[in-house]
Amino acid sequence: MQKKPIKSIDLNLIMAQKQPITGRQRAIVIGLDKAIYLLSKHWLAAFNLLVAIYVGLPLLAPVLMNAGAVAPARFIYTIYGPMCHQMASRSIFIFGEQPFYPREIAHSAYKPIEEYMPDIPEFDGINKFNWAAFTIAARKFLGNSRMGYKTALCARDMSIYGFILLGGLLYGVLRRRRNIKGMPAWAFLLVGLVPIGLDGFSQLFGYFATPLDGSAAIGFAAAMGKIFPLRESPPLIRTATGALFGLSLVWLIYPHVEIGMNETEAGLEEKLTRIGALETTNDK
Repeated sequence: MQKKPIKSIDLNLIMAQKQPITGRQRAIVIGLDKAIYLLSKHWLAAFNLLVAIYVGLPLLAPVLMNAGAVAPARFIYTIYGPMCHQMASRSIFIFGEQPFYPREIAHSAYKPIEEYMPDIPEFDGINKFNWAAFTIAARKFLGNSRMGYKTALCARDMSIYGFILLGGLLYGVLRRRRNIKGMPAWAFLLVGLVPIGLDGFSQLFGYFATPLDGSAAIGFAAAMGKIFPLRESPPLIRTATGALFGLSLVWLIYPHVEIGMNETEAGLEEKLTRIGALETTNDK
């Protein structure tokens, strides 16, 4: 049996592939490594800054509205629109009579939004029992001089991201004193997800089981309505469930991010120091 000839190996090609990176390409690679090194070293500050901006802009929107800067305020409401329903009855208001204007069915201590609806153009001709039409009007209404102006995220979302920021700041302080282990998944499910899930979905299913004209539900809708009666969460529950979710999320994720970033930092520090691209090593 005749053996197949062994193909010759192009040594020049192999040597060319092993040539070190030089010139502009080397500078780009080192620059990217340095950027990743800095991010891994200061990842928590970067995370906190991004969350602060994300939760800060929705607070800026009512401030701009109150100052008469309507165009930039509307721009903020618009860019946050896909991220949140922005319903006035579920939002935080600033510069008005109350911080919240929940619906009557929320049974809150605050004056319900229904009492203000006759003076709000966005609710003109809207039947308060038609939840779909009410939702659209509540989304369009930004506020007025009497009621103040709503944040660009609803109360629950403001609480979620606000407490993610608070949790990140607390994590930055506590990690200097002790090794923080990640929250167990079962604890996150029980403390973070279950309360916000039950509160949110019970409202959603309750609305779906309610006819738009306010009449009595029949058939499957009636059966679902018995399990999930029409309800609206008061502001305190919205804020509390959002806070639990935000803090739990930080406790669940940040310790694992810390481990990964520390490994990345150590590896890049050794590499950059070896090639002379990092002269000094700063302590954390």
